Amino acid sequence: MVQGSATKPAKADTVPETIDPLRFRGALGLFATGVTVVTAAHPTAGLIGITANSFSSVSLDPPLVLFSIANKARSLSAFLEAPGFCVNVLRKEQRALSARFARQSQDKWADVAYTAGRFGAPILPDTMAAFDCLHHAQYEGGDHRIIVGRVVDMEHNVEGEPLLFFGGRYRVLGEEAE
Repeated sequence: MVQGSATKPAKADTVPETIDPLRFRGALGLFATGVTVVTAAHPTAGLIGITANSFSSVSLDPPLVLFSIANKARSLSAFLEAPGFCVNVLRKEQRALSARFARQSQDKWADVAYTAGRFGAPILPDTMAAFDCLHHAQYEGGDHRIIVGRVVDMEHNVEGEPLLFFGGRYRVLGEEAE
């Protein structure tokens, strides 16, 4: 049996100073993700929503999830000031909804049905899952802000298939791996 040994962290002078951003983005695109629309209700800005694939579970006890948002996003301050947010996990049939919330537009909410969550954040109908969250923590993350929420309510429906993102394109589930 081969035993591993603990390694010391790399010294700063042995770490490359830069990684090409386009190559880095391309490599990150090889990690398949689900697609979500994160929503909130701000007291003065009104309803806000963004498409995000930077969603992840953090903890089961307490129930925590996270998403990240670009520091340059126009809706960042409204997300940070809103009492909570909702992460809506999209179905493959909701590609148009993803595209709507991925772009900057004044009329994102025109003709979009929703119900208000516990803190007013819109819960979109017919999604795979929706996580209604209270702000728990936030962290600096380079050019993004990482927002952690405590799930206070949720709904899910396992019927159907999720909308996925891989290699810069929308995808759907394929065959089950053996």
